[in-house]
Amino acid sequence: MTVSMYKLSVPVFIRGLRVLAGLLDKAEAHAAEKKMPLEDLVNARLAPDMLPLSGQIQRVSDTAKNAIARLTDVAAPSFPDVETSFAELRERIAKTIAFLETVKPSDLDGSETREVTLTFPKMKFTFAGDDYVLKFALPNFFFHVATTHDILRNQGVGIGKLDYLGASI
Repeated sequence: MTVSMYKLSVPVFIRGLRVLAGLLDKAEAHAAEKKMPLEDLVNARLAPDMLPLSGQIQRVSDTAKNAIARLTDVAAPSFPDVETSFAELRERIAKTIAFLETVKPSDLDGSETREVTLTFPKMKFTFAGDDYVLKFALPNFFFHVATTHDILRNQGVGIGKLDYLGASI
């Protein structure tokens, strides 16, 4: 049985982004109940050398939209990393989902063999498209979704595994 590159990526990214939106709903309710400034949650981090909540959501968005751009000829929108409020984070999530919803399955036809090269300051990786999705894009995407969940959980937000997995497992 063959699984399409579209099915491995776009619906998975959209689902993860919707999970993030749900986590933000619960975090906002928690902050209101505890009379906690939302800014405290936006800036919360697990460790001093890790990105704050806002940075985690920005990376989830970037990973999803840039993965599609790397695998297709579809240009990803550029979003500057300037979100400092829940409203702005929600808007970024919504804009990322809106972009992903424009991608058609046919846009990803043949992308499993497309060469994807990532260059970082101290390393360079080259993947076939399918390996890029399975070994880099999806693990990176879910690392930042899970870290967002963990930051909120660490801040006392009443969320658990089912909130991370999403309502429609």
